[in-house]
Amino acid sequence: MAARVDHLVTSGQFSLDGGSWDVDNNVWIVGDDREAVVIDAAHDADAIAEAVGERKLRAIVCTHGHNDHIDAAPALADRTGAPILLHPDDLPLWRQTHPDRSPDGELHEGQAIAVAGAVLTVLHTPGHAPGAVCLHCPDLDTVFSGDTLFQGGPGATGRSFSHFPTIIESIRERLLTLPPETVVRTGHGDSTTVGAEAPHLQEWVDRGH
Repeated sequence: MAARVDHLVTSGQFSLDGGSWDVDNNVWIVGDDREAVVIDAAHDADAIAEAVGERKLRAIVCTHGHNDHIDAAPALADRTGAPILLHPDDLPLWRQTHPDRSPDGELHEGQAIAVAGAVLTVLHTPGHAPGAVCLHCPDLDTVFSGDTLFQGGPGATGRSFSHFPTIIESIRERLLTLPPETVVRTGHGDSTTVGAEAPHLQEWVDRGH
């Protein structure tokens, strides 16, 4: 049975540097009718668990450690037994939200996560956060970009632990080198493609987005 991508939108708050903002997050579920991986367990463990259903949850993958992408991860892990995976460079962010619960495993550059016959390859793409990662799945012609790349530009870099030149380098070297037809499934908002975003890199640099 071929792997597919299921999509859920959950709502909550993003909090950092003393401020909080209402946000809608994309939760991506990759798998088939038997097993799945969740990318970014945001806000609502019950809704995510319902979307996973009776499938075996193999992993809860965190694209980065901002609270709005990880706040429901421990509850979902407790319900399903799935391990939480995070790049170690984002542990300081993780601990702001979950000081008493560590992730179960690490993500690292080139790591392969297999589910339902598909393979997700970890791309370390720092900038929005030090341990930000994207997950490239050639089998599904897609990359899950977290908050590194959106429709219309890079993720925000105006807060702690972020750096604009670094995110531009990550996008240029890790994402825009993917096939142009690759669908970019983002952490918030609408999906796009590598081909649609690639021509605008210099514009983003010029305006220091």
